[in-house]
Amino acid sequence: MIAKPFPMRQWRLLPVGLLALLLVACAAPRVRPDAALLAAQQQREQQLTAMSDWSLKGRLALSGPEDSGSGSLDWQQKGVEFRFTMHAPVTGKTWTLSGNDHGAELTGLQPGPVAARDASSLLERELGWNVPVTELAHWVRGLRAAGPAEIVFRADGLPAEFRQAGWLVEFKEYDEAREPALPRRIFASNGEYKVRLAIQRWDLP
Repeated sequence: MIAKPFPMRQWRLLPVGLLALLLVACAAPRVRPDAALLAAQQQREQQLTAMSDWSLKGRLALSGPEDSGSGSLDWQQKGVEFRFTMHAPVTGKTWTLSGNDHGAELTGLQPGPVAARDASSLLERELGWNVPVTELAHWVRGLRAAGPAEIVFRADGLPAEFRQAGWLVEFKEYDEAREPALPRRIFASNGEYKVRLAIQRWDLP
């Protein structure tokens, strides 16, 4: 029998600055897709998909019907290989999720590592969080994941929101100094499940 991880309430406490960063939203005009906008998005997706090795640092907040968590995030991606480390500054607790297309492993919660066939089912089993890890790896870069997706654009042609796999993904802010621009604040929700990510630093080729 697997022992329960440390109580998730230990992840609840957000610094005031982080809470403000994750909650503040900027309204922007939105436009429905047309052929030109969709073609530009496809070109952008091809360009960013070709950059298969990337990393980001930021702040992540997760919540569900039973509990929530927050902390600093260090996400490293090398093709299909990923390493996703979350640290709670209040408790000093750290856990790491790593894996690839063939499986995932979680360390830092149990006395030893625990594994599952994929990252999403592992997080749900161990922490009770519904996080679409595979899709999120696309969404964090402003890209649609595989499968049907509805898209709404901002007036400047960047994605404002996706509706995909049962999730509403809202892009609240971009780092427009980059080419192509990359998201800086993302809110994703699926019913009572919410994922909020504030990206402080991107590293791409």
